[in-house]
Amino acid sequence: MSLTLSGGHGARLGAAGLLTLATLVGTGAAHADAATRALPAGCSGTAPIKCHYAVSPGNYDVTVSVGGASAGQTEMWVEARRLMLPVTKTAAGAVASYSFTVNVRQPEGQPTGQGGTGNPGLDIRFAGANPQVSAVSVRPATQPLVAYLAGDSTVCDQLTAPYTGWGQMITTAVRPGASIANYADSGESSGSFLSNSALFPALLSKVKANDPVFIQFGHNDKQTSASTFRNNLSTMISRVRSKGGVPVLVTPPVRRHFDGNRLTPTALHVNGVGVNLPAEMRAVGAAQRVPVIDLTAKSKALVESLGPSASAQLFLRSSADGVTDNTHFSQYGATQFGGLVLQSIREQNLPLAAYLR
Repeated sequence: MSLTLSGGHGARLGAAGLLTLATLVGTGAAHADAATRALPAGCSGTAPIKCHYAVSPGNYDVTVSVGGASAGQTEMWVEARRLMLPVTKTAAGAVASYSFTVNVRQPEGQPTGQGGTGNPGLDIRFAGANPQVSAVSVRPATQPLVAYLAGDSTVCDQLTAPYTGWGQMITTAVRPGASIANYADSGESSGSFLSNSALFPALLSKVKANDPVFIQFGHNDKQTSASTFRNNLSTMISRVRSKGGVPVLVTPPVRRHFDGNRLTPTALHVNGVGVNLPAEMRAVGAAQRVPVIDLTAKSKALVESLGPSASAQLFLRSSADGVTDNTHFSQYGATQFGGLVLQSIREQNLPLAAYLR
C-alpha cells in the first residue's frame, strides 16, 4: 500500500515508511534558521496553515508538533470543522506534540452533501492568533474503535460557521485509538435517516464488533407517531446489534423556548401529535436494555439554570452570529452540549469511555 501526500512538498510514501517524520516533515531543516524553516510536507500558508493529504477514506493516526521559534497560539481543525486541539499556547522555542485518530470520509461533512462536499483526502487547518506547526505525521490506524453518530443538524459536522453540531466538538476529548465518524445529517427524522442509503445503511456497513453507535432523533420527528418512532429506533438497535455494535440512544437536546423561567413542551420535544419523544426513547432503551444518554434532561437543567437571557449564548444570536436560532448551537453551545454527552459516556462507562482524555 502507498499513500500520496499532496500540497507544498507532494511527498509520496511507500509501505515500508508510511509518513515517517524524517521523510515528510522536513526534519532535515531542523538545524536551519528558525525564520526560514519550511512547513511540514503538504502544508502551506501562515494564518491559517492548511495541510492536505491525499489519503483514501478510512481512519488515520495523526501526530502533530505545534510551536516554534516565537510564542504561538494554535488550534487544530480537521475535515469539516471538527475541532481536535483547542487553542494551545507555546512559549518561544517550545514544541508540544499531540496525537489523534481521525476519520476521513467523502463527502467529509454531512453525508448527503448539504453545505458542500469538501475535498477528497484529509484536510487539517491550524488556526489561532499565531499558529505554528513543525511536524505532521499521518499513518493508517490499526483497528481503532470507531464511535458512529446518527442524528440531525444539532449533531452533524456543519461545514459553515456559525452553525456547529455537538459531534464536531467532542473530538477534542477522544484519545488516539478511537475516532468519531459523524453520519448525522441536517433535517433528518428517525425514519428518513433509516431509509436514506447515504445515512444509516452507509453507517451500518462499516460498524465492527464493539463499535458504539450513538442515535439521537426527535427534532424533525414533528409528526411522527409514538409507534413509528419506537419502531424506527428498534430497527436501528437490532441492525447495529446484528453487526456486533453497541447501540446507545441519546434523547434530543432542548430548544430554547421559555414560558417564564421554564422551557415549554415544544422545547422538550413533545411533538405536533402529542408524542413525548424523549419519553418514548427512554422506554425503548429500558425495554431493549440499551444505554440511554438523557441529553434532554441534562440540557434542560443547563438551559433553565442559565435562564431566558444567559442561555442565548448556547444558541445562535443575531448580535454574535448574524442569525437568531433557538434550535441550533453556537460553537460555545455545541461544546457545552457535547460536554454533557461526554459526561454521560463516562458516568455509564460506555465503550468510548476508556478512550476519553
